[in-house]
Amino acid sequence: MTRTVVESKTKTAVLGFDEPFCVIGERINPTGRKKLAAELEAGDFSTVEKDALAQVMAGATVLDINAGVVYNSNPNPNETEPPLMRKIVELVQGLVEVPLCIDSSVPGALEAGLEAAEGRPLLNSVTGEEERLELVLPLVKKYNVPVVAISNDDTGISEDPDVRFEVAKKIVQRAADFGIPAHDIVVDPLVMPIGAMATAGQQVFALVRRLREELGVNTTCGASNISFGLPNRHGINNAFLPMAMGAGMTSAIMNPVALPVTQTKIAEKKEAVAAAGIILPEGMDDEAFVQMFGLGSTKPRAGKEMEAIRAANLLTNNDPHGGEWIRFNKSPDEAGGAAGSRRGGGRRRRA
Repeated sequence: MTRTVVESKTKTAVLGFDEPFCVIGERINPTGRKKLAAELEAGDFSTVEKDALAQVMAGATVLDINAGVVYNSNPNPNETEPPLMRKIVELVQGLVEVPLCIDSSVPGALEAGLEAAEGRPLLNSVTGEEERLELVLPLVKKYNVPVVAISNDDTGISEDPDVRFEVAKKIVQRAADFGIPAHDIVVDPLVMPIGAMATAGQQVFALVRRLREELGVNTTCGASNISFGLPNRHGINNAFLPMAMGAGMTSAIMNPVALPVTQTKIAEKKEAVAAAGIILPEGMDDEAFVQMFGLGSTKPRAGKEMEAIRAANLLTNNDPHGGEWIRFNKSPDEAGGAAGSRRGGGRRRRA
């Protein structure tokens, strides 16, 4: 049975057909996050720290680290990204114990992350493009790490699933030429938005089955791609993930955290409640208020997608005796809070 092993200094995550689904937390990524990008350029890592801790608390088993900031002061990522990647990797692995996924399009940043990472991180990523194969596969071999293989090549991303399968097959074969086994290749078959392609879900489920049965590889995807541009994206994601798991997908790069309710939303709801003549108990705090009116929480917590994944693990017998499901449904106080998310218990965060 195919198993892809990813390790930190103290913890191991295993991707496999008979293993619990591996959640790769995507939040440490400045792409599309202007505030985080500005913080990183200024040397402020406070959001990185918060995102690392929140994702592990929500159930992420691996954390993706992306340092792709285009500095205003220096737009050359080949110069700026490698030292930033090293800094973030060192910081995050000082805060949490889960393994890391080193994510970059810059080869120098990939190697900087590999040099700094303790254990056996996942590398993200290689494609079927010839130049990328020649740059990344030697790093995979040199550091003996598994790699995400994305099913596009020099011709771009094909809408034909058969073409995407052949690209994946090519990457597996080329990796073998470097002495890299198939169990260290985690294929991303590329999830298309269902709003743009009605058969996107059917395509990826069929592709995952072929990749499992014909190539014997583990798989991953950017889970939220399926719902891009549509309303109630969480509802679509919640259905997609268990279906993908049922088809054989073994991991996903995703956000495991339900973000806190904003003060603006709380204020708007309080105004509506007052306008309706509802009298609230004196001294009610914001957390009690948002819980009462079903708004969520003022604190980061596991998202609905994590609930769907935990339930699917239970239903596929990848949660023996339901222990993880029971723990997931306990309150933080009952479950012991975020025990295990921080190294050394009371270790202080580093700036």
